[in-house]
Amino acid sequence: MVGLRPRNAWVIWFSFALALLLSVVPVPDFMDTARPLWLAMFVTYWMLALPHRVGMTSAWLLGLAADVLYGSLLGQNALALSLIAFLVLTLQQRLRVAPLWNQSLVLLIVFGLAQLVQLWLNVLVGNRPSTLLFLLPVPISALCWPWVSVLLRRIRLRYGVT
Repeated sequence: MVGLRPRNAWVIWFSFALALLLSVVPVPDFMDTARPLWLAMFVTYWMLALPHRVGMTSAWLLGLAADVLYGSLLGQNALALSLIAFLVLTLQQRLRVAPLWNQSLVLLIVFGLAQLVQLWLNVLVGNRPSTLLFLLPVPISALCWPWVSVLLRRIRLRYGVT
């Protein structure tokens, strides 16, 4: 592992740009509340696949980029993504060997905690959501996780990302 040079890092950053784009692409109002947490899923995949390349710093910077892109409180998404990164890196050895359905259940909890942190920050700022639909992206993301994981794995193997 010491002699290996990183290859095709552009694929990782291109996938992050795609995740940011998927997070803001216009959709009908009824689908907007159920939009999956694309950036969180992509960051989670790359942390599980290549923890030596994508970590807490990447999550923090992508969270700041998301804050600027969404026009939200600066640091709100950065904090949520950093929490996700911390939990995923803590559980990384266990999650890598778990089946995809088990990973989905664990990520349901991890993404749920991150959404609750964002809810807490929104309440502190005064942007309290009126319903619990704020948590709807969590189960949607957990259901999308197996497909996102398989797709990104194929891309990683196709382009030889190390």
